[in-house]
Amino acid sequence: MHYIFHDGKERETLKPLTWTRPVADLRVGVTTLREKWLLRSPNSIFSYHSAAYLAGSFDLSQPEGDAVRHVRGALVATDALTDAVASLRPGQQLVDAKGEWLASHGADATESIVFADSALLMRRPFDLFSANAEVLEADFDLLTRGRSSAPLSQTNTLIGDRIFAEPGALVEASVLNSRTGAIYLAARSEIMEGSLVRGALALGEGSQLKMGSKIYGATTIGPGSKVGGEVNNAVFWGNSNKGHDGFLGNAVLGEWCNLGADSNNSNLKNDYSEVKLWSYPSSRFEPTGLQFCGLVMGDHSKAGINTMFNTGTVVGVACNIFGAGFPRNFIPDFSWGGPQGMTEYRLDKVLATTERVLARRGLSLEQTTTDILSEIFAQTASLRTGTAIAQ
Repeated sequence: MHYIFHDGKERETLKPLTWTRPVADLRVGVTTLREKWLLRSPNSIFSYHSAAYLAGSFDLSQPEGDAVRHVRGALVATDALTDAVASLRPGQQLVDAKGEWLASHGADATESIVFADSALLMRRPFDLFSANAEVLEADFDLLTRGRSSAPLSQTNTLIGDRIFAEPGALVEASVLNSRTGAIYLAARSEIMEGSLVRGALALGEGSQLKMGSKIYGATTIGPGSKVGGEVNNAVFWGNSNKGHDGFLGNAVLGEWCNLGADSNNSNLKNDYSEVKLWSYPSSRFEPTGLQFCGLVMGDHSKAGINTMFNTGTVVGVACNIFGAGFPRNFIPDFSWGGPQGMTEYRLDKVLATTERVLARRGLSLEQTTTDILSEIFAQTASLRTGTAIAQ
C-alpha cells in the first residue's frame, strides 16, 4: 500500500504547527498521525501532498497505481478506518456521516462510501491535547499487543497494570500510576529519581523526565526531549526542552523549542470563561469551546527564564521571548522580545541560533531547513508589520 497524506484545509487551521511539517507529521498519543497508519499496514510506503517548500525534508512524490490510497492527513487511524480505506475500489471515496472526504482510491474518485464509525480529525492545535488521552490509550494497545514489558527497577512504586517499558528504558525511585491512563516508555527513555507520574504518559525514545518531575496525563513527550517541573495534558512533538521547574498545562510544543527555568503558562482564565485562541486563517481570536487551554508554540521558538504565558497564547515559529510580565496572546512568527515590545527576529540570527542548537545534538544545519525557515519568514512578514528590525 502507498498512502498519500493530503494536508487539506487543516494545514491552515493547525498553524503554527504546520508551517514546518505536513499535517500527517503531527504527533498525538504515542506516534505521529502518519505512523498510526503504517503500524496498521506493515510494509506500506507513504508520501505527502503538502506545501512545495517542504519538499526538501518531506517526500512529496505522488505516484499513481492500484495500491495508492489518498488519505486526509488530519485523520487519526483506527483498525476499522484502515480496513475501510484498504477496501476501497478504484473510483471510490470514503466519507463521514456529514459527507466530509476522508480517503479515496484514485485522485478523481466520485462514488461515495459512508464510513459507519466516527472519524477523529485533528483540526486545530488544541485538538492535539484535547484528544490525547483517547489516542494515547489506543496507541498503547496497538504498540504493546502480544508483547511483554521490559522489567523496571524495584526502587519504583508501580500502580496499575498499564505500564510498558521498551528495552533500554530506565526508571529509578519514582511513582508511576497507570490507573488513570496508560504509561508507555520508549527505548532509551529515562525517568529520574523522585518523579511522580499519573498516566496517561508517552515518553519518547531518548527523552528524559528530570528529577522530581510531576506529570499529569494525558501527556506526550516526543523523542529527544528533556522535561521537568509540573506538566499536565501537554504534547511535545520532540527535541524540545522544559528542563526546570514551572507549570505547563493544556499545551502543544513543536520541535526544537525551549522553555527557560520557572516559565509558566496559565490554562484557566480568572473568570473561568471560554478561552479564545488566535486563528491564522481568520487573523483573529476564535472561540475554542474549552475552559482549559494554555500554550501553543511553533518550532524553533524559545522562552527565557521566568516567562509567563497567559491563557490561550499562540507563539509562532522561531520566536525568542523574554522579559517580565505577560507577552501578548499572539506572538507572530520570527518575533523577538516580550511584554515591553516585539521586534523582528532577523532570519540570519534565527539560522545562527538553529545551527548552535542542532550542534548540541551532534546535528548540522542542512540547506533544506534553511530553505524552509526562509520561506516561512517571507510568508509571515505581514504578521510583523509595524515592528522594527532587531539589531
